[in-house]
Parts: sequence; structure tokens; C-alpha cells
Amino acid sequence: MKKILILCTGNSCRSIMAEALINHYLGDRYTAYSAGVAHSAVNPFAIKVLQELGIETSGFRSKNVSEFLNRDDLDLVITVCDHAKESCPVFFKPIPQVHIGIEDPAPYTDHPDAMAFFQKTKEEIIEKLIGYLKEL
Repeated sequence: MKKILILCTGNSCRSIMAEALINHYLGDRYTAYSAGVAHSAVNPFAIKVLQELGIETSGFRSKNVSEFLNRDDLDLVITVCDHAKESCPVFFKPIPQVHIGIEDPAPYTDHPDAMAFFQKTKEEIIEKLIGYLKEL
């Protein structure tokens, strides 16, 4: 089983959703984790989108990448935002890194159609990230 870290700036939307979706759809091949270079809080709309798929979200929390720096069992780091890509730290063990940009829905949290933006991000994660991992 390959272990993947999804890295973003805040670990509030994209990386949390990617972690959950990878574990949900590809849990027989991968174990995904997520973190942020400057963690914050999990966005409630990200949680709602995942719960609509029947994904258990009770233990989700925003994590700082420092929790993963000393791990030597990660097989891949995927950055999903440019800031995380450019400020990705050096890990204890050299780990292959891939950048797959995903649009951030967080700026639309107060928008009347916020859920539509988060749904779009979910679809983009499934298309780009899940699609990429299925090809590995």
C-alpha cells in the first residue's frame, strides 16, 4: 500500500477533500494524508461535500506539514496549490513530488452558491488526482 501526502497551503479544503476522496475511491491501493504549510481550520463546505458521498468526516482536522517531515514511509507528495509547491519543505527521506493544481473553492465560502464551487473542486480532484493515481 502506497502512502501519499497531499499538501496545500491551509489544509482546509482541497487537500482535505483529496485525502478523503483518495482513501474513499482508491483505498485498496493508497493511504492518503493531508497537511498544509500553514494549516488553518477545515472548511465546513468541504465536509458537506464529502458527507454527501457517505464519507465519515468526524476525525478530520487541519494538520501542519511539520507532522509529516520526519516520516520515512511516504511514497509520494502531491502539491495541489502553487504556494505549497513553491514552499514545500525538505522531508527526512527524499520523496518524489508531483504538482497537480486544483482550483481553491475557499474564496467562495460566503457566496450564495458556495456548494457549487466545492462540488466543482470535488469533480476536479476526482478527474485530475484520482485519474493520475489510477494511471500509476
